[in-house]
Amino acid sequence: MSENNFGQTPVLSVSPITLTVSGRPVDLQLRVSAPTTGGDLPIILLSHGQGHSNNLSSLNGYAPLVNYWAAHGFVVIQPTHLSSSTLRLDPDTPGAPMYWRSRAEDMTHILDQLNVLESAVPQLRGRLDHSKVAVAGHSMGGHTASLLLGARLTDNGTEVNLADPRITAGVLLAAPGRGGDALTEFVTRNYPFFSTTDFAEMRTPTLVVAGDKDASAHLTVDGPDWHTDPYFLAPGPKSLLTLFGAEHGLGGISGYDVAETTDENPARVAAVQRLTWAYLRSEFFPGDAAWQAARDALTADADPLGRVESK
Repeated sequence: MSENNFGQTPVLSVSPITLTVSGRPVDLQLRVSAPTTGGDLPIILLSHGQGHSNNLSSLNGYAPLVNYWAAHGFVVIQPTHLSSSTLRLDPDTPGAPMYWRSRAEDMTHILDQLNVLESAVPQLRGRLDHSKVAVAGHSMGGHTASLLLGARLTDNGTEVNLADPRITAGVLLAAPGRGGDALTEFVTRNYPFFSTTDFAEMRTPTLVVAGDKDASAHLTVDGPDWHTDPYFLAPGPKSLLTLFGAEHGLGGISGYDVAETTDENPARVAAVQRLTWAYLRSEFFPGDAAWQAARDALTADADPLGRVESK
């Protein structure tokens, strides 16, 4: 079913929903957004990045993506990770400041308590398809999503595997790439968990979205190509959407009219909306033409916003 005839419906958004997680310094708070009608709805878990704004790195961010995905047939669940500046946790809290492990575990806890979540939002009861779950993440959220999709790292000499088999598709948006000599000295010194990132076991079908002007010079010496590592260094099936002229905000996906977007471009955001939705739509409904139609529309443009390749 294509985007045009699948249509768009009004969106119901509920927050905060609170899940209690044993041992977590604070309860896990969520926003859930869904179309007001329809059943057997696939689920997208969305992991926020860090950024400079006070509230975008929380359940309150990424409205351009969340509203579009929900209006086109997905239930979107957004946690506030412990790394969010909205929580103002003590800097000595174990796992600070990035809480890389806790971020991934938040998603597993959500999947463990989907029935609790549905009970908290009666309008959702019986409408979720628990067998169709994707994870998406932007920037640091892309690191979180990659771990859930099968990427590994080494912590104190032990390989960490946080992959969740219930997650069967992913979208990585301006996600971090490989470790080692690709990192700046600052990152190696202050965020050592990045140093051992390995995509060799990230086998879950994934769409990687990267901007060809996203240098991220504070993180990597590899330039924009670093953000394509999850595509080139992971086994297939994978697809890569390279956006021409895009920087780290990919045109403004983290919020409407936010100051931290350095490459504001509504057309680019619209392309990310359409192509990410279409990719997940076709992953969850084999034979659906949305992904091919979105790719065809991209290449048919006289001045295309990007290109797609797959393996």
